[in-house]
Amino acid sequence: MKTTFRLSGEYIALCDLIKVCGLAESGGAAKHMVGEGLVTVDGQIELRKTCKIRAGQTVAGDGFTIAVLAADA
Repeated sequence: MKTTFRLSGEYIALCDLIKVCGLAESGGAAKHMVGEGLVTVDGQIELRKTCKIRAGQTVAGDGFTIAVLAADA
């Protein structure tokens, strides 16, 4: 699944992005995905659950890719 996410502010925490996009049923499930090394940010495995995701970054995992857009774009 490829999707886009438009920020409402400057950034969103990685686990929150995964939850908001419907890729995890809960915040805990999203944190587990990140902690297990199942999520990449710009092609690099990201283990920080609250990593700040900003416009222009791409978050990916098993079966999904999210392109993050600026709030005003």
